Amino acid sequence: MKSRRSVQRRFRVSGTGKILRRSSFNRHLKRKKTKSQMRRLGVEKQVTGRVKKKIARILKV
Repeated sequence: MKSRRSVQRRFRVSGTGKILRRSSFNRHLKRKKTKSQMRRLGVEKQVTGRVKKKIARILKV
């Protein structure tokens, strides 16, 4: 990531310490997506694996 600020805007830490991110495919062209797909895309996803360690280090968690 370029800077810590950009990472802070894209990710957030939950109360239990999980790193969460927003879903992609949720900005436009929503008319063709189903209601259930839109609900699924609205939920924040949990970051896992090696990326989680990198993001945690940048966020100083």
